[in-house]
Amino acid sequence: MVKILAVIPARYGSQRLPGKVLLNIGNRPMVQWVYDAAIQCPAFANVVVATDSEEVATCVRRFGGRVEMTSSAHETGTDRVAEVAHRYPDMDVVVNVQGDQPFVTSEMLMRLVQPYIEGETPEMTTLACPLNQEAGYTDPNVVKVLCDRNHHALYFSRSPIPYFRNPGTVPVHHHLGLYAFRRDFLANYAQLASTPFEQCEALEQLRVLEHGFKIRVCYSEKMVLEVNTSEDLDAAKALAVH
Repeated sequence: MVKILAVIPARYGSQRLPGKVLLNIGNRPMVQWVYDAAIQCPAFANVVVATDSEEVATCVRRFGGRVEMTSSAHETGTDRVAEVAHRYPDMDVVVNVQGDQPFVTSEMLMRLVQPYIEGETPEMTTLACPLNQEAGYTDPNVVKVLCDRNHHALYFSRSPIPYFRNPGTVPVHHHLGLYAFRRDFLANYAQLASTPFEQCEALEQLRVLEHGFKIRVCYSEKMVLEVNTSEDLDAAKALAVH
């Protein structure tokens, strides 16, 4: 049986919204919303929060969560997840559950790891949902992903892709920033050099494609709010009331 570790990278020093993972949404800090969803996912053998902040660690321990302290030198959440994964050699798959997506569900996380549960061994998987063409196609904050016929990502972009020279229906989806990795591949990925498209678009997952690896895209019916700004936080608080 495949053993899956879920890691929630929780950085205190967010540039646009400092300390966001500790901000309350309803009656719980954001990181607890994510943790509670992750521990409800039956596929996960273990769930830990990865942070370099004692403040975050104290908060997580207070609500009964598990914490792994990591280096403060990491530039990305994936690097933080990779450091923690190295400490769990018995795990086969490692999931990066973003600490700023408070409304992620255990069902969405199951979709993300379904290929591994079914015995497949993709290097990594990610999640996407239907794109709202009117609201999201031209929005640079909505990352679009194009897939091939085998559900592998061809390209991710903040730009409106593809260009519709001819009208038609194409497999373009709204990318959701959740990832699962085969543990051995994650160690390799963390050592890959940064790449031109990655730097241009500010999308870390492009590094994988540029180095010639594949990303399997799994599908969810709905999107999940990612909290990056104070406006996003207000929206999250409004959702928590309902």
